[in-house]
Amino acid sequence: MSSTSTFLTLPTPDETLTLGRTLGSALVPGDLVILSGSLGAGKTTLTKGIGAGMGVRGMITSPTFVLARVHPAGVRGVPLVHVDAYRLAGSVELDDLDLDTDLTAAAVVIEWGEGVAEQLSDERLRVHLERLPDDARAATLTAVGDSWAGRMAALTG
Repeated sequence: MSSTSTFLTLPTPDETLTLGRTLGSALVPGDLVILSGSLGAGKTTLTKGIGAGMGVRGMITSPTFVLARVHPAGVRGVPLVHVDAYRLAGSVELDDLDLDTDLTAAAVVIEWGEGVAEQLSDERLRVHLERLPDDARAATLTAVGDSWAGRMAALTG
């Protein structure tokens, strides 16, 4: 399985939102985006941008206590399933959410998904966010699989 990584510096929260909008505008049903990073690294901010780029309905907030939220499709016709895997004990509990079904009809974004969500798809985009000392963010985007590798240049160009 091929993978390609790109590193970006995001000096402001607005640039994190802009990256999210760019990602969201390219997402199609079946896409899986796995977000990782420490608390406050910008995972939910990035997801807000993704939702804006997709044009989904409903306010994007962290689904920590409900585990998953479905945001109905907007004009583009692609719903967003936003999952927070922080409180999950592992891939078995993630399987209980039945995200395999959602992946056929929606784009799925999983916060805290590294190490538990990879089995959902051979084709995925991993985004690791890091908070830098100057309050900027660093994003490492890793495209896993041929379809994501082919789209990486357009997303980060």
